[in-house]
This record gives sequence, C-alpha cells and structure tokens, in this order.
Amino acid sequence: MRIGHGYDVHRFGDPLPPEGVIMLGGVAVPSSRSLVAHSDGDVLLHALCDALLGGAALGDIGHHFPDTDPAFEGADSARLLEATVAAVRQAGLVPHNVDLTLVAQRPRVAAHVPAMRARIAALLGLALDAVNVKATTTEGLGAVGREEGIAAYAVALLENAHA
Repeated sequence: MRIGHGYDVHRFGDPLPPEGVIMLGGVAVPSSRSLVAHSDGDVLLHALCDALLGGAALGDIGHHFPDTDPAFEGADSARLLEATVAAVRQAGLVPHNVDLTLVAQRPRVAAHVPAMRARIAALLGLALDAVNVKATTTEGLGAVGREEGIAAYAVALLENAHA
C-alpha cells in the first residue's frame, strides 16, 4: 500500500453572470466568480491528481501538465485525472480509496457533494464508498476566509495493481 497527499489552491477572478459555473470535483457548480487557472481550475481534481502522483512517487501535477504548455490551456481536469490514473496504473498501482476536502467560504457545495463523489468514483474506477468528499470553511480566516480563492486537500491510498 502507498499513500499520497495533494493540495491545490486557485484565486478567484472575474465576476460571472448569474448562470455562471466553476468546476469542482468534476461537477459544474454555480458561482458568482471565476477561478484563475491555466486549465479549468478544478482545485479538487488537481489536489487529487497530486495525491495519486505522490503515492506513486511520480512527481506532481505541474510536472505532468505544466501551466506553461498551451496544450493544457482551459483543459478539462477530468481528462487530467484520467491521464494521472493511467500513469499510476503504468507504475503498477491502482487507487484503493480517496478522501478529499474542499476549503471555501463560497460557493456553498453541500448539495453538489453526492454528484462530486459519483463523478470521482467513475473517473477512478472505484465504488462510491471508496470516495469521500467534504467541504468546510475557514470561519472567515485567511485568504480563503476573505473569499480570495478556494483550496483543496486530498489523500489517496494506492495498492499494487497485481495484488
């Protein structure tokens, strides 16, 4: 068994129209502000990619999908996660379970957590009960508390693919 930890943060950008959305956990979530990012800015999936890569000792998301590469501009983070899972499998490992925490004052995401879990489970090829997603605020403290952006943490347990 191997364990990996991931973290990501993106700052808020321009205001969005009332029907605007941002991607979080592979799901479109209504938001009044965009996220500044080279890809679609899905902090939850980015943290998950880092956790998977870390557990497999394969570096980090910036190494595999650099923000200096125009090929990843506006990229769908679900595709980045699929490529990450393929790299982890190539290394002889598979995800066993994952635990993710989204840290944001806004948008409120509790209603979207079931869809996030289902989307992540499908992307990883895991049962729903092997994927946990939580959301919390910082009680108004720090950059996230001042609504300057959103952060996410992820932990992934990997196992030998041939076990």
